Amino acid sequence: MKTYTLKVAGLTRKLPICRTNDKLGFAAFIMFSDVELTVKCTEALLKKCPPFDVIITAESKGIPIAYEAARQSGKEYVVARKSVKLYMTDPISIQVKSITTEEVQTLYLSSEDAEKIKGSRVLVLDDVISTGESLIALNRLIAAAGGEIAAQAAVLAEGSAADRDDIIFLEKLPLFPL
Repeated sequence: MKTYTLKVAGLTRKLPICRTNDKLGFAAFIMFSDVELTVKCTEALLKKCPPFDVIITAESKGIPIAYEAARQSGKEYVVARKSVKLYMTDPISIQVKSITTEEVQTLYLSSEDAEKIKGSRVLVLDDVISTGESLIALNRLIAAAGGEIAAQAAVLAEGSAADRDDIIFLEKLPLFPL
């Protein structure tokens, strides 16, 4: 399998290149189980972010960095879930199509989590920003809950996302023509 060597937050990782379709591949960046990577990237990313009151991420790959950002900053975080859980009361929902999923998905936020966002400056966190569809969905959830976006940040900006001026990121991640 082909790999891409990523250098981020003073660390080096080899990422497998996965096929998106017949013409395009991407380097799979997975923070799950890599505690050192999660801690170092979060530390570096938070230094670049403006003040915020609460953190939001989409289930599931953004959870490690949102958790670590909450731990390091002392702020709460909420997770936009991919399905309604039994404990969620009066959830609000938004649909999203991401590069890493084949189907349109729905993100849900419980009324309890929406209350944490209401009137707050919200830091939107993710592992990788690519097409920006997840950001759009999270921004819509924040607006529906009555919050204000403090910043949108990710460890990596993939492909043309690295050209955006409305996101904060640590490193660029190229796409790979096949």
